[in-house]
Amino acid sequence: MRAQLARVDAVLVQALIAAALSFAHLHDVASAAGQDGWKAWAYPISVDLLLVAAWRRLRTGTTKAAAWCWFVIALVASLGANIATAGLLDLGNVPAWLRILVAGWPAVAFLGGTLLAHTTPKAQVAEVVTDGQEQEPEPTPELLVEEQPPAPPSIPVPAALVAHARKVATEHHTRTGTPIDTSTLRARLGVPAPMAEAIAAQL
Repeated sequence: MRAQLARVDAVLVQALIAAALSFAHLHDVASAAGQDGWKAWAYPISVDLLLVAAWRRLRTGTTKAAAWCWFVIALVASLGANIATAGLLDLGNVPAWLRILVAGWPAVAFLGGTLLAHTTPKAQVAEVVTDGQEQEPEPTPELLVEEQPPAPPSIPVPAALVAHARKVATEHHTRTGTPIDTSTLRARLGVPAPMAEAIAAQL
């Protein structure tokens, strides 16, 4: 555990030293190019922020082409300042092309940072679209219901007619020994077939 912490501490120290040197070199180049005061300190901050934004997009996004493009641009700006301050450039007589690059850098950094921060990766877009789609209900199998024959219409039958029909049915049963059928009951009562069926149902 201690060995791991020692390795981590060494890496952090190295990173801090490299960041401080690069920060100072960018400041010196910006100052030599005519950006004095607080503006010279803002240049290294914008370069480092663009590097961090591009690195985060490389780690988390799927559209890595744009992230690599802006990462290389920020890295070239940082390395260029380091090389320029290593004695290859006369900081007392900065060429015009370098002044133009330094003056145009804020717009480039703003464009890159905006595109990296406000462009949704394709993977997240796919998840949002998938979550927003409404799921279609699963089709339910149709229930096969056996068709039942229609019930005969309910016909009101007077109670007196039902009592008379019982007498006729009893007489028929006594005489023949069998229950009276609907046809015979209809003939004896002289009623329509639907009414005869309604009366038979009440007997």
